[in-house]
Amino acid sequence: MALAHEIAHVGHVELLTPRPEESLWFFTEVMGLTENGTDGDSVYLRTWDDYEHHTLKLTAHRTSGIRRTGLRTSGQEALDRLVASVERAGLGVGWRDGDPGIGPTYVFTDPDGHELEIYWESEWYQAPPELAPSLKNQAQAYPARGVCVRRLDHVNFLGAEVEPNVDFVTGVLGGHVTERIRLDDGTIAGGWTTFTNKSYDLVYTRDRTGSRGRLHHIAFATDTREDILRAADIFLDKGVFIETGPHKHAIQQTFFLYVYEPGGNRVELCNPCARLVLAPDWKTVTWTEAERAKGQAWGLQTIESFHTHGTPPLEDASSA
Repeated sequence: MALAHEIAHVGHVELLTPRPEESLWFFTEVMGLTENGTDGDSVYLRTWDDYEHHTLKLTAHRTSGIRRTGLRTSGQEALDRLVASVERAGLGVGWRDGDPGIGPTYVFTDPDGHELEIYWESEWYQAPPELAPSLKNQAQAYPARGVCVRRLDHVNFLGAEVEPNVDFVTGVLGGHVTERIRLDDGTIAGGWTTFTNKSYDLVYTRDRTGSRGRLHHIAFATDTREDILRAADIFLDKGVFIETGPHKHAIQQTFFLYVYEPGGNRVELCNPCARLVLAPDWKTVTWTEAERAKGQAWGLQTIESFHTHGTPPLEDASSA
């Protein structure tokens, strides 16, 4: 069993899009990320307060979805222990050369087939003169473009079954379950896991289609709730589809707004960006089916597409 805090944080994600030019426009001009290099069909993008080379690898593909999620470890020895833990679980893929700014990377899958990677070596971002911040403890100047999201906050995977994936995160990667949903028949329909004192980093929710390896959403943090309200107006003016929100979740109490980027992937803006869980003996909060039927915190009913839309679309899921 992996030790707690061997994983430092969620580092980056690779997102697939069948509409690369439009998706790039969305993430740079609307969300406010900064381009930091290209490689073939991929563009590397970063949020302004990320210390690493990139936050998002956006790759042109025949369909949408998430290809890989990167997790930085807390050190080289932690990386070695985690690799051994994954290999004991039988889900290792093997070592790869990392993307730009990233050292040797070990690739593996969770029980549902989502691809992840762990790494330690990371090149700290050095802003060019035109992007240099006035404050030396900030990686990059505030871009003042679009929403200006601050950082990647979490990833929500869809899974054919939630429990095996949550058990993998806790038992193999050293995470902890902060909240979950248990249906009347005992099925775990959602699990929120963390590696740090954030209340969640990786989330698994049940894919009602029974499909494996799909994405529900990636989430970016804003500084304030007001930023999310302003973002809603920006999305409206730019013709970006707003799925639901702004509103407040009951689970984790996150103020949220969900949109679809042009490639079809769901993107969340969130604040507060996961609550802090400081108690070392935090007890998992379990929500019942009846409690979830009440909807979100302030009474908004959960929109039906929240349970049906995932990427890649079902017709592409088996061969993405």
